[in-house]
Amino acid sequence: MSGNILGFDHGMKRIGVAVGQTITGRARGIAALTARDGIPDWQQVEKLIKDWQATRVVVGLPLNMDDTEQQMTHAARRFGNRLAQWFEVPVSFVDERLSTHEALSRMGIRDKMQSDKRGDVDKLSAEIILQSWLDQQ
Repeated sequence: MSGNILGFDHGMKRIGVAVGQTITGRARGIAALTARDGIPDWQQVEKLIKDWQATRVVVGLPLNMDDTEQQMTHAARRFGNRLAQWFEVPVSFVDERLSTHEALSRMGIRDKMQSDKRGDVDKLSAEIILQSWLDQQ
């Protein structure tokens, strides 16, 4: 498998997006899409998939620390399943526990909700999620 991979950090208000390449094995955050109750502007998502000619999509799966699922886990699965169905792209899910915490730490921010850089946190979280998947390949 080769080509561009898009990574998504699904959230209820914003969805972070990253792009990575299987050849270089590196990911970078590229966008933070606005979402309403977890639903993005699907035309923006389609444009990203087409523009980057994504051969696969990776979606972060938020799990509890004890490996159990939560409401956000189910929302992320729905989002990934819609990507697979609507855009006919293979979807992989990856454990995203602590990705936002790591992004905040890298940016030197304590609380995402008090930051005016929320979109940057979401982009970086998507990058961390996608980089994790690339590192496992």
